[in-house]
Amino acid sequence: MDIYNTIVGFFQSGGLFMYPIVVILALGMTIAIERYIYLSIARTSNQRLWKKLMPLLQQGNHQQVAAALGKSRAAISRILAYGLNRAQSSRRRDDVEIAMEEGLMEAVPELEKRTPYLATFANIATLLGLLGTIIGLIQAFTAVSNANPAEKADMLSASISVAMNTTAFGLMVAIPLLLVYAVLQTKTTQLVDSLEMASVKFLNILTDRFASESST
Repeated sequence: MDIYNTIVGFFQSGGLFMYPIVVILALGMTIAIERYIYLSIARTSNQRLWKKLMPLLQQGNHQQVAAALGKSRAAISRILAYGLNRAQSSRRRDDVEIAMEEGLMEAVPELEKRTPYLATFANIATLLGLLGTIIGLIQAFTAVSNANPAEKADMLSASISVAMNTTAFGLMVAIPLLLVYAVLQTKTTQLVDSLEMASVKFLNILTDRFASESST
């Protein structure tokens, strides 16, 4: 109960700027949770689809590959589908590669969506904390300007202590948001790298298949 009272007292003494910082914290954590779940599901679905496609690709069964890609909503399915469709009209490696790059360019924004907001929210929380402290200090100096000289020091120190709560709370919100942003950025980068690696493997398998068919 003492901890609860301490937290409530800390929040109430921070002033009005504590409320927008709380809103930013709520928005940031909502985006962080949604993005983490989305990226985790995307990674799992990509791996599952790739394991399913590998034996079909090695067998040269492109019809079943196309059917599996059409049924999947994984990010990798769009990239491979672009390459497979282009391979049906042109067997030049460059043409297939360009088509797959187009699919990758469409898939990546979906993976990176909303994550940059976390860094922005962290900066806003810090700035709001500083702004709240500055306004609090202005109000504190204004309040003590007409006070009894003997009480000025005590009143000023108490007012400054209260004003600094906003900056402290802004940093308490900003630091976790920046950490979560770094985690999600790393997770997104790893996912994009895996898509690029799968694209290269897919392209190599198609190229080898086309080369063997033309030689026979």
